[in-house]
Amino acid sequence: MKILKTQTLRGPNYWSIKRQKLIQMRLDLEDVAEKPSNLITGFYEGLVKILPSLVEHFCSRDHRGGFLERVQEGTYMGHIIEHIALELQELAGMPVGFGRTRETATEGVYNVVFEYIYEEAGRYAGRAAVRLCNSIIVNGSYSPEELAQDLADLRDLRANSALGPSTETIIKEAEAKKIPWMLLSARAMVQLGYGVNQQRIQATLSNKTSILGVELACDKEGTKTILAEAGIPVPRGTVIYYLDELADAIAEVGGYPIVLKPLDGNHGRGITIDINSQHEAEEAYDLASAASKTRSVIVERYYKGHDHRILVINGKLVAVSERIPARVIGDGYSTIEDLIEQTNQDPNRGDGHDNILTKISVDKTSLGVLKRQGYEMDTILKKGEIAYLKATANLSTGGIAIDRTDEIHPQNIWIAERVAKIIGLDIAGIDVVTPDISKPLKEADGVIVEVNAAPGFRMHVSPSEGLPRNVAAPVLDMLFPNNKPSRIPILAVTGTNGKTTTTRLLAHIYRQTGKVVGYTSTDGIYLGDYMVEKGDNTGPLSAGVILRDPTVEVAVLECARGGILRSGLAFESCDIGVVLNVAADHLGLGDINSIEQMAKVKGVIAESVNADGYAVLNADDPLVAQMAQNVKGKVAYFSMSKDNPLIVDHLRRNGMAAIYENGYLSIFEGEWTLRIEKAENIPITMKAMAPFMIANALAACLAAFVHGTDIELIRQGVRTFNPGANQTPGRMNLFDMKDFSVLIDYAHNPAGYQAVGEFVKNWSGDRLGVIGGPGDRRDEDLMLLGKIAAGIFDHIIIKEDQDNRGRDRGSVAELIVKGILAENSQASYDVILDETEATEKGLEKVNKNGLVVIFPESVTKSIELIQKYQSI
Repeated sequence: MKILKTQTLRGPNYWSIKRQKLIQMRLDLEDVAEKPSNLITGFYEGLVKILPSLVEHFCSRDHRGGFLERVQEGTYMGHIIEHIALELQELAGMPVGFGRTRETATEGVYNVVFEYIYEEAGRYAGRAAVRLCNSIIVNGSYSPEELAQDLADLRDLRANSALGPSTETIIKEAEAKKIPWMLLSARAMVQLGYGVNQQRIQATLSNKTSILGVELACDKEGTKTILAEAGIPVPRGTVIYYLDELADAIAEVGGYPIVLKPLDGNHGRGITIDINSQHEAEEAYDLASAASKTRSVIVERYYKGHDHRILVINGKLVAVSERIPARVIGDGYSTIEDLIEQTNQDPNRGDGHDNILTKISVDKTSLGVLKRQGYEMDTILKKGEIAYLKATANLSTGGIAIDRTDEIHPQNIWIAERVAKIIGLDIAGIDVVTPDISKPLKEADGVIVEVNAAPGFRMHVSPSEGLPRNVAAPVLDMLFPNNKPSRIPILAVTGTNGKTTTTRLLAHIYRQTGKVVGYTSTDGIYLGDYMVEKGDNTGPLSAGVILRDPTVEVAVLECARGGILRSGLAFESCDIGVVLNVAADHLGLGDINSIEQMAKVKGVIAESVNADGYAVLNADDPLVAQMAQNVKGKVAYFSMSKDNPLIVDHLRRNGMAAIYENGYLSIFEGEWTLRIEKAENIPITMKAMAPFMIANALAACLAAFVHGTDIELIRQGVRTFNPGANQTPGRMNLFDMKDFSVLIDYAHNPAGYQAVGEFVKNWSGDRLGVIGGPGDRRDEDLMLLGKIAAGIFDHIIIKEDQDNRGRDRGSVAELIVKGILAENSQASYDVILDETEATEKGLEKVNKNGLVVIFPESVTKSIELIQKYQSI
């Protein structure tokens, strides 16, 4: 039993699963159902002993214990591993529940898909599940110590992967508002929205946060000076740099009690409060100096009162919390050490920020705080007696928070909002010490002791007492005011053939609108007029480049089979989903063994169209037309015939369609008709001699039209889009030589050959083909290429790709020759395996006024070779 591969799916896959975070494992397994009954019984007993919580899994039985019933009856091991991987994550504090297991065409090999929250933890859980099952089969058990270690490792992975409570709060609110987000690869930044409409956050810093405001907030003395000059009540204080300045500073602030803290500290580190003697002051100085990057220490008068955090977002107060330092409350018989241990057993307390509250830790500072109160760790507190363990009230050191939002005095609200604007922070955490927040600060002898950039949200979202406050909503309202869009139009294109041409034409049409268009295709990633990256870029990673770019206003994304199966989609939904066709290509790869299965893969694009969008489907392809059943949005069809029964019925229902009729590309809606242009005037149709190019143009025009593009701009787009080597390399590139012509097309499957053949058959002169096929196709597919070529060309030259994808040299050509001879035993052909030599031979052999058609492995090299011959 072994893992053959694992991969991450971040979008819908060919089961049409609408989840964004899935792990796919490919497992080579033995089937439990084929084992003797005593092994099934033993495995069941071992499984229940190790993970009794599996009894909660319903599985397909829709009742508690349903999964274990399946195990008792006998089920395949991939199914068991799926449930164990989910349960291990659940036990480690990551609630997940979705999984699917399917048998592949290879006996004993399964695809297992299960949900994760954090990718590394999900992968670990999958491997641990395989180890656990192996141990039970081989040894009859899985050691509790090993299970405990797996869970500990998973918890560590969860802690290391978590974005932090404040970031998680904002992301959850973004999801509730249907704002897409993605984690960027640097500095824990998160992008909210797509393209030109994106915003960015880093914890509770936003791209609107002023760097000057952050710098000023980090300068505690500078902050106090600015606020004091504005008439804001702040503590009397001064800054010192050496210990021998301490006595004078204490006198300057009015004597004891005082507070010492680092000038540039954070999270309450190095702060000592309520200091009442020179000895305490000197110890506190050492602590503060060590916590300061500049060794600078603030000496302030100590103000008695309660510690409050006021949160101001976009100039408005949104929440107030009273913060109480870490403490324990006596029961009359337990020591302080025992009480700390009991307090830390609270399930709401965790390590760091991974829970609502943080566990209380004891350090030198804690012992000092206890000592000033007259306590030791072995002191037994009276019932109700309180012992504080920290000098500050930070939640990160074990403190608790009580919501006081409804109690703050209006004048204090005014002061807090004014402070945030004076410092220049869009999101500000203002620390206030006052005996009573419901009274004006000056009346209660309260002061503002600090202003914080990037304040934590945990105390407001999950207070220990009081109402939770939705503090993330004001952040998103600030970033996306007045329902400002967070998305950009996404137009996704898929199909077996014609994807790149349609994608490029659609992008060209949108460029007529003056907007910045980003698009991906099999030849590169493009932003406006420029190529970002060359090569096959039809997967979600390439699409992510477009969606992350802050200049892009429209995204046109070619989505190929491989990317969908390997990693899903880069987006959760699209505005327009175009499905051109489904043909027999890449069958036998990725467990896609039939054209019907391939249709399910392509259908993911149609299913991803949002409720307000359009799926643009080929009415002439039954497998594509059937996809309409699973579309959540609206459906528009394109067809080469107005008499297509589906088109007739669709128009009768006042549906939208693009149709090739009377030589025109036209838009129909019910009985209404709008002609776009004559096909012969649209360059990519090769003067209307290439029917499949007409179909591509219909799809692009319809996609642009249903998305609201002006018809004149569509006309302008199709008229000016030239299928030359510059705009569509390898897609029906026709070159005029001295005495003949050359056509280069990247067709590499039977449907592509047939489509090009429809054009070639219209050629009046000699027709010569330089053909080949990818080595990873099935034997029957390669033979079919030969059969089709025999019906198109007068002479054929068979070559092979330099990368034969695992086949022996010459074996692909042999299969193609078999197909040629099966179609025409008298066919004229040569076998020249090297692509360059085969092309040169074709250029020499073609007759005057003839046509050489080249199906290349390397489009770039073939175009360069032809252009070289043109210049001779």
